[in-house]
Parts: sequence; structure tokens; C-alpha cells
Amino acid sequence: MVSDVSKRRNMIRDLAHEKGEVAFAALAARFGVSAMTVRRDVDALEAEGLVRKVMGGAIATGKVAEPSFESRAAVESAGKQHIGETVAALLCPKETVILDSGSTVLAVARAIRGRGLGLTVLTPSILVAVELADDPGTTVLLTGGTVRAGELSLIGDDAAATFDRYNCDTFVMGVSGVDTDRGYSDYRSDESAVKRAAIGAADRLVVVADHTKLDRAHLARIAPFEAADLLVTDADVGAEVVRVGREMGVHVVLAER
Repeated sequence: MVSDVSKRRNMIRDLAHEKGEVAFAALAARFGVSAMTVRRDVDALEAEGLVRKVMGGAIATGKVAEPSFESRAAVESAGKQHIGETVAALLCPKETVILDSGSTVLAVARAIRGRGLGLTVLTPSILVAVELADDPGTTVLLTGGTVRAGELSLIGDDAAATFDRYNCDTFVMGVSGVDTDRGYSDYRSDESAVKRAAIGAADRLVVVADHTKLDRAHLARIAPFEAADLLVTDADVGAEVVRVGREMGVHVVLAER
């Protein structure tokens, strides 16, 4: 006979895999148990490799598929636009900027168009390169590498090695997860390797992430939370992230809506 504890843990596991992530408070309310009980359940599931604990909840381990570029671009599109405009305003004329792949960084590229900043942009994103290729005064450099279908990003050793040849001012990095304990993460190790190489080539790291990426940790770690100089997110972020960022030397910038 399956115990109530086993049933509850199985349901928590199923919810995590269905939704991608679950919050401790919501689980406690759903099952009518204490938050401490839920944490013990999650600890047990994590020990079995079925979920991974993150700040305030848990995510499914290894079985959450990366959403398509199109679906990600549709999520919080207005918030990403505001983030893009905020980051574009933080860039200085004549900077050499690395623009990452991903829907949020593509919003940054769109915000750069027409500003006359005279930037040199190095990017592993074909979409970013196309967006800025005909922008007057902007010079676009595309990394080498293998084209990742759907994403139209460049990955692999050739992409990462490109950054060994350049000294850049700013790297605008997109991420799939932001967690103050586990740092910045992505779904894929090949994407993360390119991002780490870009971090090493830039004097300043600006991480862009809408609030849906916060308190999430995915398979491939990129860098610790404190590696960023700025974290630009939307106005739905909680005060806790701002406080932790301040303590760890990360300036959290809230994009104006």
C-alpha cells in the first residue's frame, strides 16, 4: 500500500515535470502541510535525482525540454523590450560589445538600432547579426562555429575560440536561469561554454533576464551570481534579489515599463 507521503512526493515530482518548476508555498497550500514538510519531500526527491531544489521551490531535473526560440520570444515580450531599451541606454558610444544569442538579447539589438552609437558588435547569433547588419555606423562581427538549428546561434569550439582574439568592453549575456546560490545557467553545455568564453573576453558583464528566469537553475552552469557587474531585469522582480545583489556586488537594474 502506497503511503500518503509517497503519494504526495509522487505528485510533487509530477507537478515539477509538468510545470517545469514548483514553489514551496504553493505546494504546502495544495497539500495542506507545512513548508518544512514540503522541503523534506523535495530533499528526498532531490536525493533520488528527480528534482533539483532552487530558491523558493524545485525544478525538474534533466527532463525539462528547452522551449523553442519562438515560444521564448513570445513570453514577456513587453518586458524584454523594456530590458532591451534599458541596456541600450547603458552602452557608451564606440564600445566593442558582445551580444549573446537569445530572445532577450535580440531585444537589446533591436533597441540599439538607430541610436548612432557607432558600436562594434561581436555576436554568436545570426539573428542579432542580421538585425544590426544594416544599422548605420554599427560594425558587426560574427563568430565562427556550428549553426544551431532553430536558435540560429553558433556553438562549438570554433565559436568559443573566436573570443580569444578580441578584447571587448561589455558582454550582454542572456541566460535561462538566475539563482543567487547556483549562479547563471542554461539548458545546454555547448551554449554555456560559448558564454563563458565571452565572459573572459569582456571587461564588463551585463546579464539580461526577465523575471520568469529568476530563482531558476538549469543543467549547465555558466558563472556564479557575483560574476555579473549588472543584472538587468523587469520591474516584477522582488526586493530580495536587489538586496542580495547589493550584498554580492551585483548592481540590479530594474527596466522601466
